Amino acid sequence: MRNYHLLMVLGSLLLGLGSVPAIAAPPVPITVPVSACPSDVEILTGLLLKDLPSYANRVSQQARNRRRTPNPAAYVIVAGRPEFEPLPVSRERYGAPPSGEELKQIFITTLEREYVGTTIVDIQVFHWLFLVQTRQGWQLSMMFSRIGAYPAGKPPSPPEDTSDGIIAGAVKNWLRDCNAGALRSLKR
Repeated sequence: MRNYHLLMVLGSLLLGLGSVPAIAAPPVPITVPVSACPSDVEILTGLLLKDLPSYANRVSQQARNRRRTPNPAAYVIVAGRPEFEPLPVSRERYGAPPSGEELKQIFITTLEREYVGTTIVDIQVFHWLFLVQTRQGWQLSMMFSRIGAYPAGKPPSPPEDTSDGIIAGAVKNWLRDCNAGALRSLKR
């Protein structure tokens, strides 16, 4: 009885093989764009600024959850005021971009709010982003930030490397999503 079932299974498999063509059709290549992001840095920045507060607030919340500390949270309220006129930079000080690509400098401002007890503290932060367009799409190479009072009064702090900060993390996440074509703003 056991051999009978085995013969029935093998027989049906052999009969089924007769319907398979001897040579399978070659696979159809799927073309995926290298990057769905705009190649124009000004258009790219406009899209980034719309989404940056929500991306930054998510990165900030995730960082607070990992640290499990009740530190007062700074929330990004708005991002804007892009400027694209590059400053002269020393390659020795700031390094060369990967594989010789051209660095694009972008200057943006964020307005951030912190709640300390019953006091609301608004802070203006000036960011200097260095972006590079690679074969994989746009990447954040490095970033510097200066903190200023809001409304303006005192001079801003000296620039510091914030390449691993909350805003840089938000920019990196946004660029990752942009390069993958996963942004709603790209699908309209």
